[in-house]
Amino acid sequence: MRDLRPFHPRTIIEPFRVKSVEKLPSVTRERRAEALAQAHWNLFALDACDVTIDLLTDSGTGAMSAEQWAGIMRGDESYAGSPSFRRFEAEVRDLTGIEHILPTHQGRAAEHLLFGLVAGPGKVVPSNTHFDTTRANVEATGAEARDLLIAEGRDSSSLHPFKGNVDLDALERTLDEASGRIPLAMVTVTNNAGGGQPVSLENLRAVRALLSRHGIPLFLDACRFAENAWFIREREPGQQGRSPREIAREMFSLADGATFSAKKDGLANIGGFLALRDGDLAVRARRALVLTEGYPTYGGLAGRDLEAIAVGLREVLDEDYLRYRHATLQYFGRALVEAGVPIVLPVGGHAVFLDGRRFCEHLPPRRFPAQSLACALYLHAGLRGVEVGQLMFGRPPPHGGDETPVPLDLVRLALPRRTYTQSHVDLCIEAIVDLFAQRDAISGLSIVEQPPVLRHFTAKLAP
Repeated sequence: MRDLRPFHPRTIIEPFRVKSVEKLPSVTRERRAEALAQAHWNLFALDACDVTIDLLTDSGTGAMSAEQWAGIMRGDESYAGSPSFRRFEAEVRDLTGIEHILPTHQGRAAEHLLFGLVAGPGKVVPSNTHFDTTRANVEATGAEARDLLIAEGRDSSSLHPFKGNVDLDALERTLDEASGRIPLAMVTVTNNAGGGQPVSLENLRAVRALLSRHGIPLFLDACRFAENAWFIREREPGQQGRSPREIAREMFSLADGATFSAKKDGLANIGGFLALRDGDLAVRARRALVLTEGYPTYGGLAGRDLEAIAVGLREVLDEDYLRYRHATLQYFGRALVEAGVPIVLPVGGHAVFLDGRRFCEHLPPRRFPAQSLACALYLHAGLRGVEVGQLMFGRPPPHGGDETPVPLDLVRLALPRRTYTQSHVDLCIEAIVDLFAQRDAISGLSIVEQPPVLRHFTAKLAP
């Protein structure tokens, strides 16, 4: 026994075992075709019972741990001053180093609170890329949401390790051009709209320094902070010896505040928070919170939810978990690349993004190639993703005609945390590769009906 060589496994296993199971729907192609027509070719309108593998979002769709369920049983539902809130508040403060913590029912509620207080007509809010609800909450106040992503971030094939970085030259030009009209700048970590791409510490430090010279606060859209911290450790020179928690704390130390959806890297099914260093702004935010979310020690959440988030914020920075999460996405993406399927590279932290325009080269942007691809993938295999492209970010021209194409037309296949296993991923790979071989049969779509904002959620389309 003493002569046995050390075992170094090549397989990275799921760092958990399954304790409860949920039956997956088995849906015939005929039923999928019927469901797609009834949903007007909008995958948000599908009933979940008609979806076999659901990669629509990683937001609130993950599996909670035994410790989180134990926290749920411990949850205290006092209206004010609950000990569950105190545990939640202490955990968030320990992670972020930020004093004022306001719980909200999810991330967009934190965005609504923040921009309702600081934005308004004539204001400009720069970011690497605003995601859909962030942009909508900025623009609802009359302000401009301005994206300042580096050029590599708009190139799906670029192998730049930090494609979520802010274009510092563009930011400096914006600070000069919009002087006096910028209430804050926001950096999304990781950059969801650009393929789940990370932001480097070097870039965050440079953004912080540039904003400080102009007296402008920096906020993080921190929904996937742990995944960003992992990428920093794996890719950024000088960071390899640090723990993900140490890196995350430095990220937050550079910020004046943060919005957070606990449905992502909080490993919870609901919840979020707004974190603020500015005490005066925090007083105003708490007053607004009472009007829209609830008393400041529950903020639209049950005590059990606050307990689950407090536990999740620790579990999400576990190195075994992050290694497995990263390896799963790399496995998914690598198999597609080897089969010639066009995806966003490098593979991001929470999803594989199919390049809809390169996948469906026969479809022009006005025919919504990514949405067409997403619908075809559902029809083909019962796999639901989401379009992140022309439908989500495009704007109809005021006087008719074709829309201006957005930089990228992507289909996001977001993996819920701790939910699916390797065989589920293998099925997704098989389905996508098979569809790619038949891609010329994918037909385009037109919009039949759309709302004025966030149209991708409720728009109706037709072939």
